[in-house]
Amino acid sequence: MSLIHKLPYEWQVGLRYTRAGKRDGRNGFISFISLISVAGITLGVAALIIVLSIMNGFQKQVTDRMLSVLAHIELTREGGMPDWRAAAAEAFKNPAVKGAAPYVQTQGMLLREGAMRPAVIRGVLPSEEHKVSDVAAKVGIGSFAALQPGSFNIVLGYGLARSLNVGLGDKVTMTLAQAQTTPAGVLPRMRSFQVAGIFEIGHPQFDATLAFVHIDDAQKMERLAAPAGLRLRIDDMHAAPLVAAELERSMPGRPTVTDWSEQNKTWFAAVQIEKKMMFFILTLVVAVAAFNLVSTLVMTVTDKQADIAILRTLGASPSSIMKIFMVQGALVGLLGSLAGVAAGVAVAYNIEAIVPFIERLFGAQIMPGDIYMTSAIPSELRWPDVFKVGILSVVLAFAATLYPSWAASRVKPAEALRYE
Repeated sequence: MSLIHKLPYEWQVGLRYTRAGKRDGRNGFISFISLISVAGITLGVAALIIVLSIMNGFQKQVTDRMLSVLAHIELTREGGMPDWRAAAAEAFKNPAVKGAAPYVQTQGMLLREGAMRPAVIRGVLPSEEHKVSDVAAKVGIGSFAALQPGSFNIVLGYGLARSLNVGLGDKVTMTLAQAQTTPAGVLPRMRSFQVAGIFEIGHPQFDATLAFVHIDDAQKMERLAAPAGLRLRIDDMHAAPLVAAELERSMPGRPTVTDWSEQNKTWFAAVQIEKKMMFFILTLVVAVAAFNLVSTLVMTVTDKQADIAILRTLGASPSSIMKIFMVQGALVGLLGSLAGVAAGVAVAYNIEAIVPFIERLFGAQIMPGDIYMTSAIPSELRWPDVFKVGILSVVLAFAATLYPSWAASRVKPAEALRYE
């Protein structure tokens, strides 16, 4: 005896209704409609998984580029941090901290032959900076090591250098907002810097606004006696808020602690809202496909009224009739969900191979690198998203079976058999 014959009769009948009939063309048509419903759910689920994976990929790519110049955690104290090495030693007592470097940061204007651009000027110690950022590896022209104390060299982002029309060895004038009193009156602080390098990380915000100088030169410009604070790198960037809270409690002197997600709160909030809205919109696509089951099951109930009447006459209860059609609808929803998950996962894992194939096939570039800063579509599949989408589609498909199944249980045997 096969496994199917061991199932309750409601399951056996429901499974039989799902398959195409060999003798009755109407059964074949209904099964064809069921196949269309499965295909609709499959496409909806796959589309939702693929889009979420691509959005995760873009978010990770942008985050990685941001963190190539941003520290995971920053510690600052009012009046500066002259004992930054001792503070770094205290920070390293937390096992999550893997790197520390001092910094000074200010805002000013950079001028070159009539061109003027706002910039964030960060003073760093080149020998320590590689422990908390990857900016040294992003310098394509010149050298980050050229930032020596007293040299007044500067390393510019690619966008900033381009807007100022400067290259290696050119001079730019740095103007800070802090004023100084001179015999000629109150004037802004100004100093000439020589371009010693140009970096590019692929993030317009930083490439167009960020500049690096040696920390001693930054302190002289700001008239500071010590670094403003410490920048830290930890082993897991996603744990930055938790580690920041631990450091705030454990560090002596109660420094001000901020993490990278807090510094970019607006951007992350926008990304999360966009992702939620995209999930909601694509969920409607899955819902439309799932509720196509309503028409499929209504057609099945109408076609099978004689069968329902016979089953009721043989003693089947209304709840048993309802179970038969719920099994049929749930099976269609489950098959569509499983096929959609499989297709979505396969495409998400192979998007880097699929997109170039499509581009070659149609002779068009989907992601122009000069517009989107990348020519490849990134993808990061997250299994919690997959499980969430799969469960949601099954629940929607099951909900779509309730009304037609209830309608089938209300069929009166005498009425159904009157014209048979």
